[in-house]
Amino acid sequence: MRRVVRGFWGPRQESAEALAGRWTTTLDRFARLLPAAGAPGADDEGWTWRTVPASGPAVTLRPADRTALPEALRTAQAADDWSAANGTSLRLLADTAPGWKVEIAGLAGGTSEFLLQSLVATVVAPDDAHLPDDRLLTAVAEAWQPDHGDVSDRAVTSALKKEAGFKVGTPAVGWIAYLSPSRASRVPATLAAGSRHQLPDGAGLLLTLASPGDVAAVVTAYRSLKEAGALEPLPQPMTRPTL
Repeated sequence: MRRVVRGFWGPRQESAEALAGRWTTTLDRFARLLPAAGAPGADDEGWTWRTVPASGPAVTLRPADRTALPEALRTAQAADDWSAANGTSLRLLADTAPGWKVEIAGLAGGTSEFLLQSLVATVVAPDDAHLPDDRLLTAVAEAWQPDHGDVSDRAVTSALKKEAGFKVGTPAVGWIAYLSPSRASRVPATLAAGSRHQLPDGAGLLLTLASPGDVAAVVTAYRSLKEAGALEPLPQPMTRPTL
């Protein structure tokens, strides 16, 4: 079983220290939400993660060492001359139990007017595992304040492309979706009230649109939200993180 939990937003300049705070929140919450995925011997302090750099050696990030993550971000910035504009790229792979894989990749802190910033978590789990999709997406939404996000898989993405005209780089939905406040205000009244969950402090809206695997229902919801203007792309050149 495979899940992809994603968040996307526009330009938002941030320091390595600010990004480290967002990353730390994300890693801590994923570890708490996926207790069965923890490697044997993992303690309550969190998981051990390893960087997956494009070049050079990997670095181990242990939960007790809170200096390792900011240092990994600064190393990534130093290795990429375009990081100030495009964003700081970091990819982490967790030490997990057999049958599990948790990988989180982020591009954040950049000021590009044309390149979306993003946080993408890929979870591979045993078929009988329970994955709290809504809480995983909530964790991403609350940590990163994205413009939009979703929980999805390859089948949903393929169906949206073939049946609904979805184009990569534009907002999409999965069986669960997140919309920033401006997008949430455009959700059509026809969408069932029971499918909506307002995040605290007006931080956006979580939508439960279908059961996992119900691709047809996701396509229908995507069309409805797109027609209502809730899935309009950020205007380019982008000047702000959310619509």
